[in-house]
Parts: sequence; C-alpha cells; structure tokens
Amino acid sequence: MFGKRTKKKQETVSYQIEHPKEILDLFSRLTLHHQVALLRLISRNMILDIGEETIMGYEMNYEVDGAFIKANADEDLSEASDTT
Repeated sequence: MFGKRTKKKQETVSYQIEHPKEILDLFSRLTLHHQVALLRLISRNMILDIGEETIMGYEMNYEVDGAFIKANADEDLSEASDTT
C-alpha cells in the first residue's frame, strides 16, 4: 500500500567449502592479528602435552611478536609451586 516495497528475504550464507584452495586463499589475506584471533578460537579444542605437563589451549597467551605469533603459558611450567 502507498508504494511500500516488500523486502526480499536474505539468503543464508553457505559455509560449504567447494575446494581446499578457498581456505588457503582466505588465510593468505589475513593479518597476523587475525591469525592470532583464529588461534584463540581453535585453541579451545586443543590439549598440549609439553614434557610431563598438559596444558589446555585456552590457557595459552597468543600475541604478535614482530613477524611471528608467540604462544606462552600463563605460568612457568618448569617451576614448582611456592605452596608445596
């Protein structure tokens, strides 16, 4: 009525990957800061066995250090606790 336009329904975005090259193309366009953000998301599903210690991926700190991504644990794993 009165020249109202009907809005078209927005089509849902397909997340189906047609070819693995699409992932490589996307990743190559990301900055290191984008890659760190992805690592934080992916690390929620990781368990890291370092020596005799086991660390959950979300316990790690990820940061850009020059041209690299540096990951370190919140606490030093090699030191014994002060409370023991």
